[in-house]
Amino acid sequence: MPDTLLSIQRYLPEHLELNRLLAQGARHLRCQTVHSVMIGEIDIPIRVIELGSRSPRAPVIGFFGGVHGVERIGTQVLLSWMHSLIHRLDWDDQLRHQLERVRLVFMPMINPGGIWHHRRSNLNGVDLMRNAPIDAMGPAPWLVSGHRISPRLPWYRGRRGDPMEAEAAALVDTVRKRLLDAPFSLSVDCHSGFGRQDRLWCSYARSHKPMHHIAEVLALKQLYQTAYPNHHPYIIEPQSIHYTTHGDLWDYLYDESVEQHPDNIFLPFTLEMGSWLWVRKNPRQMFDYFGYFNPVINHRKRRVLRQHLPLFEFLMNAAQAWRNWMPRPAQREALTQAALEEWFTK
Repeated sequence: MPDTLLSIQRYLPEHLELNRLLAQGARHLRCQTVHSVMIGEIDIPIRVIELGSRSPRAPVIGFFGGVHGVERIGTQVLLSWMHSLIHRLDWDDQLRHQLERVRLVFMPMINPGGIWHHRRSNLNGVDLMRNAPIDAMGPAPWLVSGHRISPRLPWYRGRRGDPMEAEAAALVDTVRKRLLDAPFSLSVDCHSGFGRQDRLWCSYARSHKPMHHIAEVLALKQLYQTAYPNHHPYIIEPQSIHYTTHGDLWDYLYDESVEQHPDNIFLPFTLEMGSWLWVRKNPRQMFDYFGYFNPVINHRKRRVLRQHLPLFEFLMNAAQAWRNWMPRPAQREALTQAALEEWFTK
């Protein structure tokens, strides 16, 4: 057991931190193990944690991280957010009252095998965010958009016709059961690695055409910029204006939501932390593949762990009060046109 603990402390300290948070917040949290991954002889659970309202009509916001194992900063940012919430619930009456009207769902470590081994993929060599059984509409960039050539290459989708990987299936099942039935739900999937600026991507990546709820995405962007005029400089935009992909789990879930829950609204987002900035400030990180996706210097890591919490707070508030800012039917056409002009006609 001591050797096992030392191995986890070295390769997966996020697992120990999550265990500590679950113990500290036990009276506030509802926790379920939805899958587990064997890493050698060590069994690591994949957990889903809930807090807040139990009402089936409550709006829901889901926070997801660790889909790509090498981007472990996403898991760490979510653990930082969970730490803040758990410790505030001991004294913050306002937060307690707010959580009576909204439900939070956390799945902070979806790919523990990839995190352990510093891999983008899971232990089977499959990129979980290319693993859904859908294809991009029209041309997509070769290789990076997902392929079925070999698990030895990055962005491998898995063999055609195989079921989804267990980790991907666990995420899909979690969203189906805990988000899509709600009248309003929003998800934030935390990643890193694209560019020098942080982006909040509307994560519909299979088509260059706008998603059905593009007006609501623009309304949320305008709400954030109005409420936080001096905000951290996120670029808020659709992912697909940069590239399209095959097999995106959020595309798969969004399409299912539109088809099977037409009266509900589900808005999936990706927080894409711009890791090139960390590399530019510390070029030595280029000698370590892990350093391309994560801040290595301690003070930069601490800054990242705190700088996104205001965004998460805003999104939680926006989810709880969604009826107050959601565009009315008479506004949707104008907002849709504005979104097309802002993002799709350049």
